[in-house]
Amino acid sequence: MGDSERLPVGIVGASGYGGIQLVRLLLDHPKLELAYLGGDSSAGKPFSDLYPHLADQVLQVIEPIDLDQIGDRCRVVFLSLPNGLAHKMAPTLLAKGCKVLDLSADYRFFNLDTYLNWYGGERQDQSIAETAVYGLPELYRDRIAEAQLIGCPGCFVTASLLALAPLFKQGLIVSDTAIIDAKSGTSGGGRQAKTNLLLAEADQSLGAYNVARHRHTPEIEQICSDLAGHEVLVQFTPHLIPMVRGILATVYATLRDPGLVRDDLLTIFQAFYRNSPWVKILSSGVYPQTKWVCNTNLCYIGIEVDPRTGRVIVMSAIDNLMKGQAGQAIQCLNVMLGWPETLGLPQLSFYP
Repeated sequence: MGDSERLPVGIVGASGYGGIQLVRLLLDHPKLELAYLGGDSSAGKPFSDLYPHLADQVLQVIEPIDLDQIGDRCRVVFLSLPNGLAHKMAPTLLAKGCKVLDLSADYRFFNLDTYLNWYGGERQDQSIAETAVYGLPELYRDRIAEAQLIGCPGCFVTASLLALAPLFKQGLIVSDTAIIDAKSGTSGGGRQAKTNLLLAEADQSLGAYNVARHRHTPEIEQICSDLAGHEVLVQFTPHLIPMVRGILATVYATLRDPGLVRDDLLTIFQAFYRNSPWVKILSSGVYPQTKWVCNTNLCYIGIEVDPRTGRVIVMSAIDNLMKGQAGQAIQCLNVMLGWPETLGLPQLSFYP
């Protein structure tokens, strides 16, 4: 397929880590063309001023955000913006015929009241928000295929839900016993200068944050409740770990049937994800490491059962900027356009 036949794509919020991942992935995608880079504070700067190593690859200048221009020039738009901005842009872009993939929290919630309770602000886009589809292809592939607007999940949420989904869908665990202990690399905090992300602060240190009040909690609960068919509560504790990329989520829950053993759970997970090329269920006694998923769109899942406590332990590893952000957004777009889910996405890390 020649360049002239490629689908023109725009990125709003191109300067951050989500934006640079999208740019990098679009350069390798055989059916997409980078047609627009938009930003606010970075408008007017060549993209290579922000990321000099791409000077020979990306010649575009970051342009002011002009929805009319974007709508005229792009058929697909990725909104890689802080929470609370996408909902002001998506309705106009949709009206112009664009497919919109939002990487913020603006369109992740089935109920707008939940978003407002946790994120604040005001919303005037109720009818548009109701058309949004949650962008986790492993769970909502059929809906994504028909959608024009996608609310892409958060990185902690993706790792947690892929570990939990078969347990809730099959009714394997006692309700409200799920505990998620998750660790993320510092890139999850973005590219803006923040004291807690300085090398001197984060290196050689491990700490929890937003305990019992992290905004990803209601997002996880929403999808788990949808899978279970009733309201579900989970305990979620995130930690910052001194590495750049990666998330490891370790999930604990009490099994309904104490007679289930590890091989039973492995069989159930393998069947659940049999049509999901990005999820790899590890063999008995093998547990995932973040290095295995680095720079890929993969999720590795390991499973253990403790017969002494009657608990299942599921470990899930993803790259927070890929399967947890930009890679997943392109996976969703591939599904929306009827292309293979793996098209244009890296499937194997360089090791070590």
